[in-house]
Amino acid sequence: MANDFLVFDRVTKRYGALTAVNDVSFTVNKGEFFSLLGPSGCGKTTLLRMLGGFERPDAGRIYLNGEDITDMPPNKRRVHTVFQNYALFPTMTIRDNIAFSLKLAKKPKAEIDENVEAMLEMIQLSEHAWKYPNQLSGGQKQRVAIARALVDRPQVLLLDEPLAALDLKLRQHMLLELDTIHDQVGITFLYVTHDQGEAMSLSDRIAVINKGKVEQLDQPAKIYEAPVSSFVAAFIGDTNFFEGVIESTDGDYCTIQVPGFGAIRAYNDKNLAATQKVHLSVRPEKIRVTSVPPPPEKGASINVFQAKVTDVVYQGVYTKYWVRCGDRSISSMKPHSRFLLDQEKITWNDRVYIWWHPDDAYMIENFSELDESLIQTPPTPPEDE
Repeated sequence: MANDFLVFDRVTKRYGALTAVNDVSFTVNKGEFFSLLGPSGCGKTTLLRMLGGFERPDAGRIYLNGEDITDMPPNKRRVHTVFQNYALFPTMTIRDNIAFSLKLAKKPKAEIDENVEAMLEMIQLSEHAWKYPNQLSGGQKQRVAIARALVDRPQVLLLDEPLAALDLKLRQHMLLELDTIHDQVGITFLYVTHDQGEAMSLSDRIAVINKGKVEQLDQPAKIYEAPVSSFVAAFIGDTNFFEGVIESTDGDYCTIQVPGFGAIRAYNDKNLAATQKVHLSVRPEKIRVTSVPPPPEKGASINVFQAKVTDVVYQGVYTKYWVRCGDRSISSMKPHSRFLLDQEKITWNDRVYIWWHPDDAYMIENFSELDESLIQTPPTPPEDE
């Protein structure tokens, strides 16, 4: 533990009969961009507030740079928070907002001026230094709030849904800004969000939180490609779930019989044996939808099924297809890597082939019933003409 920079050690927090955080343990490395990701009410903001000193855990300890800070008052911790509503002082200029903590600490004027100028330059708002918050855009206000929190070099910067109030384009721009700022200052960032895209694009590692517990902690790519539970698979992007029984094994692969669908060949990374029950996750972008079957040389090694298109949703950078195969609705996502108008057009009621490689089906270890909000709901199929 001595070598870990930030440690949550078996932390629990209750509010009456509700257990918001349930025996949570994890560590954060120095300088890391670490995200707490999960749906509303999962406990991620409670973890952030306990680290900031605004809440005290009912059990467990929190350590920062080798020091137990569990009972330390907020003003004694070198931990600052950036809130989604910015919390800027409306009657102070941008320069004075950024300088506030330094003035409160009675730092020399020359030191204050030097640090504030450096922050203004970093957030590219030097020419707006004498404006007031109501004269800035939402993105500019957010940058000021970040600069104010960073100006006296905290050990950890806490960001609580900082981009939630911004529109999509501005949010995408601020993601790049945040990543750049983190690289420039090298301070540990602890980021709380319910937005999977934000967490995936910014984080070195992500802790996926569900009902007060850490479901999975890993690098973004591993969480997406190798989810340990049905919740993680469904919460991090869309997926197709299949449940069946292993019919046979063949080296590193197995054949799974899925009732009402057919036999699926999959990579047997869990080394399961015949007759064992298994749950698979196949991401929509792994599934190809074509009007003709795949080339013969691929046919023996991949999963191929005939299906009928029930809905088509054009999204600009990709098209999403819903198809009916057996008694199952399957979603597929086709990226537009070529000029779309020159490509084969697939539309409602078309008879198609769906296919994917066995390596692209991932076995889920911990499968449980999911909240309906996490499950892809196919549109109602149009009636046959």
